[in-house]
Amino acid sequence: MRQRPIGTATRGTTNPNRLRRMDRWIADAHGPALRRAGTPVAVDLGYGAAPWTAVELLGRLRTAEPRTRVAGIEIDPERVAAALPYEREGLTFVHGGFEIPLDVRPLLIRAANVLRQYDEEQVAEVWARLCSRLAPDGLLVEGTCDEIGRRHVWVALGPEGPRTVTFATRLGSLERPSDLAERLPKALIHRNVPGEPVHAFLRDFDRSWAAASPYASLGARQRWIAAVRALASDWPVTDGVRRWRQGEVTVAWDALRPGRTLSCRPHEGNFSVPGTPHGHRSSL
Repeated sequence: MRQRPIGTATRGTTNPNRLRRMDRWIADAHGPALRRAGTPVAVDLGYGAAPWTAVELLGRLRTAEPRTRVAGIEIDPERVAAALPYEREGLTFVHGGFEIPLDVRPLLIRAANVLRQYDEEQVAEVWARLCSRLAPDGLLVEGTCDEIGRRHVWVALGPEGPRTVTFATRLGSLERPSDLAERLPKALIHRNVPGEPVHAFLRDFDRSWAAASPYASLGARQRWIAAVRALASDWPVTDGVRRWRQGEVTVAWDALRPGRTLSCRPHEGNFSVPGTPHGHRSSL
């Protein structure tokens, strides 16, 4: 007998194009893994009251690998029934939850705005459960965005655990980088307080943004690039200008990990993250 789905239903709020920034990043970062896979399967977990995000995920991932298949998984059976008319080649909808009731291990699980309603103490367990369902080269992307997709923050995890945190925004709507704090994922949102790494990161980002104000005359994009370039001298930024131009910046998870002791002020100590490009070192 099939087990009862694990988890609870979300509010179901969704909008077309809400997750475009996250999808764009996934297609770029995870495209090579999709192309290497024999059967590339992706999951849109908790797609909500309407199936738009699953439909869009299929289209965007197929720009990276045309063989990609997407399964939308929802814990609310009425939402699954409402989505079934949108099924087509490569797109299915399944009743389920964190157990990921598929016959294959997916290469991607995207869980956007799903853990917002859970307690912070539950996040590690959910992450571990979802990561255990991934294919060996798989990726879990879990995070939060606003209702129309202007601001996103997400964590990328492999089967071994969290790897990076990405901040993404529509630059024309941004007053300062710390505006993104309201969209921190559940693992970080309650940690945006003095003494926590994510608070120090956003503080330093605001300072770099302010220092880059002369670039504003060239546009918000050039100001963002200048601010991120300065930020990268103190924090382990793992991407480059090509992604910064999209209004993104990705940082090694270990630098923002909750509870990390900040024993040094910027420029007074070094912090290194294994696997970051060119042995990049960052001050904390």
